[in-house]
Amino acid sequence: MMSRSPLPYNPKILELFRNPKNLGKMEDATVSAVAGNPACGDMITFYLKIDEEKEIIEKASFESYGCAANIATSSILTEIIKGKTLKEAWQVSWKTVVKEVGGLPSVKFHCGILAVGALKRAIRLYYKQKGKKPEWLPEEQTFEEKQALEEEELAEMLAKKMGEIEGER
Repeated sequence: MMSRSPLPYNPKILELFRNPKNLGKMEDATVSAVAGNPACGDMITFYLKIDEEKEIIEKASFESYGCAANIATSSILTEIIKGKTLKEAWQVSWKTVVKEVGGLPSVKFHCGILAVGALKRAIRLYYKQKGKKPEWLPEEQTFEEKQALEEEELAEMLAKKMGEIEGER
């Protein structure tokens, strides 16, 4: 028999989970992007309000359908990027997010990766919609973007497999 003990979250993660900052849909967002898959349990939508002349993030919010780590990392990321230029926000890594929440259990690192992946998708989408590409924006997807995509593909593959198994019964 397998036991399920609670993950050792630190007090900062628990506080951000109970009282997340910048939670909710942003009606006047300049751009939004989704990362994750409801089939795997973690899904984030990031909303950015951008001062388009200065390319500064005025506001950031998120919606999350995930665990405490998912909500805490998304919450802290919205705080980290507020007031930053898009270039500065692009440079935020999942390791920065994990550090800012005071650390995560290793099985939850993907939550920080997913949050940063959603942010980078939103920034990339913003420039795509504007029909321009700044010099600093790489052609290739970043580690966080690739990981978010892999997680989505894996969840899709598992959902398909589960459907096949259910169909065989």
